Amino acid sequence: MVRIALILLVALTLSGCSANWGWYVVDPTTDTGWNNLRFLLSGMYYTILLSLTAILISIVVGLLVALPGLSDKPALRRLNQLYVELVRAVPILVLILWVYYGLPQVTGLSIGVFWAGVIALALSDSAFQAEIFRAGIQSINRGQYEAAHSISLNYRDTMRFVILPQAIRRILPALGNQLVYMLKMSSLVSVIGMSELTRKANELVVSEYRPLEIYTILVLEYLVLILIVSAGVRWLERRLKAGEHH
Repeated sequence: MVRIALILLVALTLSGCSANWGWYVVDPTTDTGWNNLRFLLSGMYYTILLSLTAILISIVVGLLVALPGLSDKPALRRLNQLYVELVRAVPILVLILWVYYGLPQVTGLSIGVFWAGVIALALSDSAFQAEIFRAGIQSINRGQYEAAHSISLNYRDTMRFVILPQAIRRILPALGNQLVYMLKMSSLVSVIGMSELTRKANELVVSEYRPLEIYTILVLEYLVLILIVSAGVRWLERRLKAGEHH
């Protein structure tokens, strides 16, 4: 599918003979087009770094939030539900703006664009991660807990060595979907000035006045990124399944 994206790019470039289209602005055979493409691709680093940092933090936070939801104590379960419902109710764009403009006033600390984006994305995604982990852990047969207890494992070691490894295998597709979601939502951080893919495209549109052509390249950039991530998740799933049979 990556090949299809590249073929589309070449086809669009060659179609620059149309009077209404200006694919010359991203034509890699010209100096101007090549420089524009390099400028657009330069946002790839921050898109990937932002997404990976945010997803790693959200996984950790999501797991910590999920554990109270599995408790026998009603107060802890209500705390889990309150967190999940509140965070999921806030639109991610609003959360990005609040973290960037509001959090420094609340904490008195200066927060850069990158970390504001990471905090907002991770916080928003952590609620979804919590539900994914909760469902994955609850899907493990109760006999696994009893077996761990029979060999004198405490709660922490039971989770670490018995339950979580099995749960992660089951929720891996959902975690992969959340990484794809994070890559797409990272584009919203452009509103606070983050120089990722979408911000770079917006800046080039202002200077070149060719939104159709530039945003088409932006679509292809995200398409290639997401196809690579999806392929990686499928490969990891196959490896985990193969490991189960050995």
